[in-house]
Amino acid sequence: MRFWLSEDERRPDPVPARADARKAVVAGTVVWALALVLGLMFRASLIDAGFGWFIPASIAGVVLGVLGFVVVQLSRRRSRQAVGGPRG
Repeated sequence: MRFWLSEDERRPDPVPARADARKAVVAGTVVWALALVLGLMFRASLIDAGFGWFIPASIAGVVLGVLGFVVVQLSRRRSRQAVGGPRG
């Protein structure tokens, strides 16, 4: 097994896969929102067990998810405008 290939032995790099980051961000935000709801439902038990930090962490996850979604949307909008003008 060789760890180094010369340039003429290498295959070309594969084309990057197209992915919709919005789906990943929305899925993560939904999971954090669900964790927040469950944390609020069982708040007393969490605090008694020493996991009171769970609720602020869930709030932070939801806030960061919403901010991430805004950033992804703005990035998509900018890339579409740069490519071929405004589209819906």
